[in-house]
Amino acid sequence: MEKTLPLFPLNLIVYPGEDLNLHIFEPRYRQLISECIEEERTFGIPAFINNKLPGYGTEMHVTTLHKRYDDGRMDIKSKGLTVFRLVNFENPVPGKLYAGGEVELVEPGDSFSAHAAALVERLERLYDLLQIETDYEPSAENFSYRVAHKVGLSVEQEYELLTLDTEAERQLFLIQHLNNVLPVVSDMERTKQRIRMNGHFKNLDPLNF
Repeated sequence: MEKTLPLFPLNLIVYPGEDLNLHIFEPRYRQLISECIEEERTFGIPAFINNKLPGYGTEMHVTTLHKRYDDGRMDIKSKGLTVFRLVNFENPVPGKLYAGGEVELVEPGDSFSAHAAALVERLERLYDLLQIETDYEPSAENFSYRVAHKVGLSVEQEYELLTLDTEAERQLFLIQHLNNVLPVVSDMERTKQRIRMNGHFKNLDPLNF
Protein backbone atom coordinates (compact mmCIF):
# COMPACT_ATOMS: atom_id res chain seq x y z
CA MET A 1 0.00 0.00 0.00
CA GLU A 2 1.35 3.42 -1.00
CA LYS A 3 0.56 6.71 0.67
CA THR A 4 1.92 10.25 0.85
CA LEU A 5 3.54 11.35 4.10
CA PRO A 6 5.19 14.51 5.39
CA LEU A 7 8.72 13.42 6.24
CA PHE A 8 10.97 14.20 9.21
CA PRO A 9 14.38 12.55 8.54
CA LEU A 10 16.38 11.75 11.67
CA ASN A 11 19.66 10.05 12.42
CA LEU A 12 17.95 7.39 14.48
CA ILE A 13 15.78 4.31 14.05
CA VAL A 14 12.24 4.10 15.38
CA TYR A 15 10.45 0.74 15.52
CA PRO A 16 6.72 0.01 15.33
CA GLY A 17 5.23 0.22 18.81
CA GLU A 18 8.05 2.41 20.11
CA ASP A 19 7.33 5.67 21.92
CA LEU A 20 9.45 8.64 20.86
CA ASN A 21 9.55 12.04 22.58
CA LEU A 22 10.59 14.93 20.34
CA HIS A 23 11.42 18.58 20.95
CA ILE A 24 10.29 20.43 17.83
CA PHE A 25 12.10 23.71 17.22
CA GLU A 26 12.87 24.15 13.50
CA PRO A 27 10.19 26.17 11.63
CA ARG A 28 9.71 23.44 8.99
CA TYR A 29 9.04 20.78 11.59
CA ARG A 30 6.87 23.06 13.70
CA GLN A 31 4.73 23.45 10.57
CA LEU A 32 4.78 19.70 9.89
CA ILE A 33 3.79 18.67 13.42
CA SER A 34 1.15 21.42 13.75
CA GLU A 35 -0.54 20.21 10.58
CA CYS A 36 -0.38 16.58 11.71
CA ILE A 37 -2.05 17.50 15.00
CA GLU A 38 -4.70 19.74 13.43
CA GLU A 39 -5.52 17.33 10.59
CA GLU A 40 -4.95 14.12 12.60
CA ARG A 41 -2.39 12.97 10.05
CA THR A 42 0.60 10.71 10.46
CA PHE A 43 4.15 11.56 9.44
CA GLY A 44 7.21 9.53 8.53
CA ILE A 45 10.68 9.31 10.03
CA PRO A 46 12.97 7.98 7.30
CA ALA A 47 16.36 6.92 8.60
CA PHE A 48 19.11 9.43 7.73
CA ILE A 49 22.45 7.63 8.01
CA ASN A 50 25.84 8.88 6.86
CA ASN A 51 24.16 11.87 5.19
CA LYS A 52 21.96 9.57 3.09
CA LEU A 53 18.39 8.32 3.08
CA PRO A 54 18.92 4.55 2.64
CA GLY A 55 15.21 4.04 2.07
CA TYR A 56 13.43 2.57 5.11
CA GLY A 57 11.63 4.43 7.88
CA THR A 58 8.67 4.33 10.23
CA GLU A 59 5.25 5.93 10.01
CA MET A 60 4.55 7.90 13.20
CA HIS A 61 1.47 9.15 15.04
CA VAL A 62 1.51 12.15 17.40
CA THR A 63 -0.05 10.83 20.60
CA THR A 64 0.36 13.88 22.86
CA LEU A 65 1.20 17.56 22.50
CA HIS A 66 2.99 17.78 25.83
CA LYS A 67 3.86 21.48 25.67
CA ARG A 68 3.66 24.33 23.19
CA TYR A 69 6.02 27.25 23.91
CA ASP A 70 5.26 30.91 23.23
CA ASP A 71 7.80 30.97 20.39
CA GLY A 72 6.16 28.01 18.62
CA ARG A 73 8.46 25.24 19.84
CA MET A 74 6.75 22.05 20.95
CA ASP A 75 7.38 18.97 23.05
CA ILE A 76 5.45 16.02 21.65
CA LYS A 77 5.05 12.32 22.26
CA SER A 78 4.76 10.07 19.24
CA LYS A 79 4.47 6.34 18.53
CA GLY A 80 5.80 4.18 15.72
CA LEU A 81 3.13 2.50 13.61
CA THR A 82 4.39 0.81 10.44
CA VAL A 83 7.65 0.29 8.56
CA PHE A 84 7.79 1.86 5.11
CA ARG A 85 10.03 1.98 2.06
CA LEU A 86 10.64 5.37 0.52
CA VAL A 87 9.39 5.58 -3.07
CA ASN A 88 10.33 9.22 -3.69
CA PHE A 89 11.50 12.18 -1.63
CA GLU A 90 10.62 15.81 -2.30
CA ASN A 91 12.28 18.58 -0.32
CA PRO A 92 10.45 20.76 0.25
CA VAL A 93 6.89 19.79 -0.61
CA PRO A 94 5.46 22.54 -2.88
CA GLY A 95 3.98 25.30 -0.72
CA LYS A 96 5.42 23.84 2.50
CA LEU A 97 8.59 24.25 4.52
CA TYR A 98 9.05 20.52 5.12
CA ALA A 99 9.87 17.48 3.00
CA GLY A 100 7.48 14.75 1.96
CA GLY A 101 7.11 11.84 -0.38
CA GLU A 102 5.42 8.68 -1.47
CA VAL A 103 6.06 5.64 0.70
CA GLU A 104 5.17 1.98 0.42
CA LEU A 105 3.98 0.52 3.71
CA VAL A 106 5.64 -2.81 4.44
CA GLU A 107 3.21 -5.62 5.17
CA PRO A 108 4.22 -6.92 8.61
CA GLY A 109 5.39 -10.53 8.74
CA ASP A 110 5.04 -12.97 11.62
CA SER A 111 5.29 -11.11 14.91
CA PHE A 112 6.24 -14.07 17.14
CA SER A 113 9.18 -16.47 16.91
CA ALA A 114 10.35 -19.76 18.34
CA HIS A 115 13.79 -18.20 18.88
CA ALA A 116 12.58 -16.05 21.80
CA ALA A 117 13.95 -18.37 24.51
CA ALA A 118 17.44 -18.40 22.95
CA LEU A 119 17.37 -14.61 22.64
CA VAL A 120 16.25 -14.13 26.25
CA GLU A 121 19.00 -16.44 27.53
CA ARG A 122 21.63 -14.27 25.84
CA LEU A 123 19.97 -11.04 26.95
CA GLU A 124 20.04 -12.21 30.56
CA ARG A 125 23.76 -13.06 30.29
CA LEU A 126 24.48 -9.62 28.83
CA TYR A 127 22.54 -7.71 31.46
CA ASP A 128 24.02 -9.82 34.25
CA LEU A 129 27.53 -8.98 33.04
CA LEU A 130 26.63 -5.30 32.78
CA GLN A 131 24.71 -5.38 36.09
CA ILE A 132 21.68 -3.79 34.43
CA GLU A 133 18.11 -4.34 35.60
CA THR A 134 15.97 -6.01 32.95
CA ASP A 135 12.54 -4.72 32.02
CA TYR A 136 10.95 -6.54 29.10
CA GLU A 137 8.28 -9.10 28.32
CA PRO A 138 9.61 -11.95 26.15
CA SER A 139 6.11 -13.09 25.18
CA ALA A 140 5.26 -9.67 23.74
CA GLU A 141 4.47 -9.26 20.08
CA ASN A 142 7.51 -8.17 18.02
CA PHE A 143 9.79 -8.71 21.02
CA SER A 144 12.86 -7.86 18.92
CA TYR A 145 11.68 -4.27 18.46
CA ARG A 146 11.41 -3.85 22.24
CA VAL A 147 15.00 -4.80 22.97
CA ALA A 148 16.81 -3.67 19.79
CA HIS A 149 17.95 -0.38 21.36
CA LYS A 150 19.22 -2.20 24.47
CA VAL A 151 21.87 -4.54 23.09
CA GLY A 152 24.54 -2.17 21.77
CA LEU A 153 23.65 -2.15 18.07
CA SER A 154 25.11 0.61 15.91
CA VAL A 155 22.63 2.81 14.07
CA GLU A 156 23.54 0.90 10.90
CA GLN A 157 22.70 -2.40 12.59
CA GLU A 158 19.46 -0.97 13.98
CA TYR A 159 18.59 0.07 10.44
CA GLU A 160 19.33 -3.43 9.12
CA LEU A 161 16.98 -4.85 11.74
CA LEU A 162 14.26 -2.43 10.56
CA THR A 163 14.52 -3.88 7.03
CA LEU A 164 13.86 -7.48 8.18
CA ASP A 165 10.29 -8.61 7.58
CA THR A 166 9.65 -11.30 10.19
CA GLU A 167 10.18 -11.61 13.92
CA ALA A 168 12.16 -14.82 13.40
CA GLU A 169 14.66 -13.02 11.14
CA ARG A 170 14.99 -10.15 13.60
CA GLN A 171 15.50 -12.43 16.60
CA LEU A 172 18.13 -14.47 14.76
CA PHE A 173 19.88 -11.20 13.86
CA LEU A 174 19.95 -10.17 17.54
CA ILE A 175 21.11 -13.63 18.64
CA GLN A 176 24.05 -13.47 16.21
CA HIS A 177 24.91 -9.97 17.44
CA LEU A 178 24.86 -11.13 21.07
CA ASN A 179 26.97 -14.18 20.18
CA ASN A 180 29.59 -11.70 18.96
CA VAL A 181 29.22 -9.23 21.81
CA LEU A 182 29.04 -11.49 24.86
CA PRO A 183 32.66 -12.77 24.71
CA VAL A 184 33.90 -9.18 24.40
CA VAL A 185 31.83 -7.96 27.36
CA SER A 186 32.85 -10.98 29.41
CA ASP A 187 36.52 -10.33 28.71
CA MET A 188 36.06 -6.67 29.66
CA GLU A 189 34.56 -7.77 32.96
CA ARG A 190 37.55 -10.03 33.67
CA THR A 191 39.86 -7.10 32.86
CA LYS A 192 37.96 -4.85 35.26
CA GLN A 193 38.30 -7.49 38.00
CA ARG A 194 42.06 -7.61 37.46
CA ILE A 195 42.25 -3.81 37.61
CA ARG A 196 40.28 -3.78 40.87
CA MET A 197 42.88 -6.08 42.42
CA ASN A 198 45.34 -3.25 41.74
CA GLY A 199 48.31 -5.58 41.73
CA HIS A 200 47.89 -6.56 45.38
CA PHE A 201 47.54 -10.25 46.18
CA LYS A 202 46.53 -10.81 49.78
CA ASN A 203 45.98 -13.86 51.95
CA LEU A 204 47.59 -16.23 49.47
CA ASP A 205 49.22 -19.41 50.65
CA PRO A 206 52.95 -19.60 49.89
CA LEU A 207 53.78 -21.75 46.94
CA ASN A 208 55.69 -24.94 47.62
CA PHE A 209 58.23 -25.98 45.02
